[in-house]
Amino acid sequence: MKGKKILIVDDEVDIQEFIKYNLLKEECLVATASDGAEALEKIPLFQPNLILLDIMMPEMDGVEVCRIIRSKPENNHILIAFLTARSEDYSQIAALDIGGDDYITKPIRPKVLISRLNALLRRSDINQKADEEQVIEIGDLTINKEQVTVFRGEQEMVLAKKEFELLCLLVSKPGKVFGREEIFSKIWGNDVIVGNRTIDVHIRKIREKLGDSYIKTIKGMGYKFEF
Repeated sequence: MKGKKILIVDDEVDIQEFIKYNLLKEECLVATASDGAEALEKIPLFQPNLILLDIMMPEMDGVEVCRIIRSKPENNHILIAFLTARSEDYSQIAALDIGGDDYITKPIRPKVLISRLNALLRRSDINQKADEEQVIEIGDLTINKEQVTVFRGEQEMVLAKKEFELLCLLVSKPGKVFGREEIFSKIWGNDVIVGNRTIDVHIRKIREKLGDSYIKTIKGMGYKFEF
């Protein structure tokens, strides 16, 4: 975590200071914001690697802030970890669905916080390298983005265009839960109207071709790739 830029967004100053103290001990560069509007102003100036974003804030909640952040392609590299109360199950689902990378429940335990953020940042470094590569080897799969091919071992698996794009999206961040809204936005686009079962049908077809072990369903949230 040393040298990573982290933006803390929370309307409670005590929580800001508590988190900031623990991140500074890890030699992070830290900025704070007390509401969504201030956070959106600081992002282009501070250019954080990761944002710790409280869900329950006045005027503009964390889910809406995340929606705005994710609407701008220049922010795609920024990790977003939500801070949530244990009772906010619906908000947690909405947060992941709109493009959050993880959520951390309050009360915050410093060791858990640092461990989760370290895991997110490590995963991000791996994903960035994968994005730069045209050929991804993961488990017994070999995915060639340029040639649009997928091999399982020596056997080629023929995927339709949207199936291939969906697989590449899930593989881009192994372990991350992709919500349905995020999948629709990135694979079909916001302007394309498709049926509610479209994602499920494509996931089923990918599983039929690659097996059931790679893509895991997270009930009420979405899908993630595991190997």
